[in-house]
Amino acid sequence: MRLTDFLKVLAILVFVITSFSSCKKDDLLTDSSARLDFSEDTIIFDTVFTTIGSTTQYLLVYNKNDQPVKISSIQLAKGNASYYRMNVNGIAANYVSDVEIRAKDSLWIFIEVTIDPGNQNTPFSVMDSILFNLNGNIQDVDLVAYGQDAHFITPTNNIGGLAYSLIDTTTCATITWDSIKPYVIYGYAVVDSCQTLNIQPGTKIFFYNTGGLWVYRFGNLHVNGTLEHPVTFQSTRLEQSYSETPGQWDRIWINEGGTNSIDYAIIKNGFIGLQTDYFDDDFNVATNCTINNTIIKNMSGVGMYSENFEIDATNLVVANCGTSCAALYEGNYDFKHCTFANYWRYGQRSGPAIFFANYFVKYDDASGQNAQFLIDSLSANFSNSIIYGNADSEIDYDWISNNGNAPDSIYKFKNCVIKADPARFNLANLNRFENVINNQDPLFENTMDNIYKLEDTSPAKNFGDISVGFDVPLDILGNNRTASPDCGAYERQ
Repeated sequence: MRLTDFLKVLAILVFVITSFSSCKKDDLLTDSSARLDFSEDTIIFDTVFTTIGSTTQYLLVYNKNDQPVKISSIQLAKGNASYYRMNVNGIAANYVSDVEIRAKDSLWIFIEVTIDPGNQNTPFSVMDSILFNLNGNIQDVDLVAYGQDAHFITPTNNIGGLAYSLIDTTTCATITWDSIKPYVIYGYAVVDSCQTLNIQPGTKIFFYNTGGLWVYRFGNLHVNGTLEHPVTFQSTRLEQSYSETPGQWDRIWINEGGTNSIDYAIIKNGFIGLQTDYFDDDFNVATNCTINNTIIKNMSGVGMYSENFEIDATNLVVANCGTSCAALYEGNYDFKHCTFANYWRYGQRSGPAIFFANYFVKYDDASGQNAQFLIDSLSANFSNSIIYGNADSEIDYDWISNNGNAPDSIYKFKNCVIKADPARFNLANLNRFENVINNQDPLFENTMDNIYKLEDTSPAKNFGDISVGFDVPLDILGNNRTASPDCGAYERQ
């Protein structure tokens, strides 16, 4: 073979070997600990739907590993029954398999949803998820859309991880929410200083995940529900399996300086039902809230948490909370014909149904260090009420002295059915306990279903003080109680 022919053959061999080497794939990562990363953990379709239509969102799937991966399957959890459609790498399907992503590369998925908001049979919240099977590990990204028209409030600000939006940017505006369409809140919806939010009968407010309603200092909240049309605050998860599940949203938070009222509301399935406290602890202003004919239930934390507020409540039911139904620090509190019932069944409960103290804790910095105990007087009165649950004692307190002097603090239970530890409380002290029944089951109809009406043989029957009954002549259901009032929010019929 001539030299020129030999060089031609050699060049061809080098080209073939080089080409083969350059096309050879890296070994796939098959480790069971491999994970994918996503641009979002939840895809939210928050368009206000007004016609039959479709909106599109996208998801980026990242392979941040040093080797390529093969995703065994990508699929919609509800399959062909889903309201959603997806397109993976140009393939439109609800299920795709064997999708490879190169090392340090990503994959685009486009998702669409088509909903007719005029169809009242469509669920209000339409949820699904995309499931990813990588080396036997299942990861998911939630999909959330709304099947009926609503007002959507989404965050426009983020400070220190707190996402929020002002419900109105007009100074000292008066805002009215009505029942024509529900309100769906992401993050916190904020009533700013000097603004007033009036919520009309029958209005429904839904919170997504960690969302809440924040009435900032000098703002005002008036919840104007009725017996027939209460105002409801709850999670966007409306499936039956979530109907009584605690911890699905954050809280209603009211700061100092305003006038606030809550009538005929149902507040359920959050972390803290109602929190009333001072945003600026050093600014002492008159602050009050009245609560009537309201149910707070299924809170993974506290039903009512209050610092240095004045609260007057009648026909209030607070039930099934992960710590306490009510935690009251400083301030003035008056409860008439209220029911505090804690039969928490989702794990260990750390607090009694009622806890009160003459102080609250202020932290000097965001790290939660350098705590100060701000000590002041407390007045807490309970009349014709029930405080009961499945703990050994459902009432406790803590006093702190200031340079050896404890501020005047008063608490009193009058004509109440309670569960208190006699070793902790002197139940013979009439200044604290006047005409009480201790440690006798009030015989609620069904604590598992949060029904706190009384059975006919309840010890709370006719045990209320009649003068208090005249102060609150109708029970939470509108029944008259002036003849011989029962304790609690419900009068037997």
